Amino acid sequence: RYTLQELRAGRMHWNELRDEHFELDIRQTQVDVMIGLDIASLAYKRLVDQMILVTGDTDFVPAAKLARMEGIDVILDPMWQGVSPELHEHIDGMQSVCPRPGSSHARSFDNPDKDHAYEPR
Repeated sequence: RYTLQELRAGRMHWNELRDEHFELDIRQTQVDVMIGLDIASLAYKRLVDQMILVTGDTDFVPAAKLARMEGIDVILDPMWQGVSPELHEHIDGMQSVCPRPGSSHARSFDNPDKDHAYEPR
């Protein structure tokens, strides 16, 4: 916080920043639960036909399963990370939008089952 005040006041320039000027403060306060509730709400109210879930986390299996049971197409973007088989079972398609690290363009996965450029049903 002190560093931010110094930057704003002009007493420090961004190129003077070093590791010691930063403090890691990570808090996860039921974010997965809140996202799951949002997914359920969207599905039950039929507010969407399709949703894109950016994760590979098995915590979202129940939400993805529910959305699909309610007729929502669930597309997964794991950002080129691994996906659990449990989550993979409850999606309609998978594609990473951002480029694969070390590549200049985004492309779909190569698995012929679900890992392809998604086309709506």
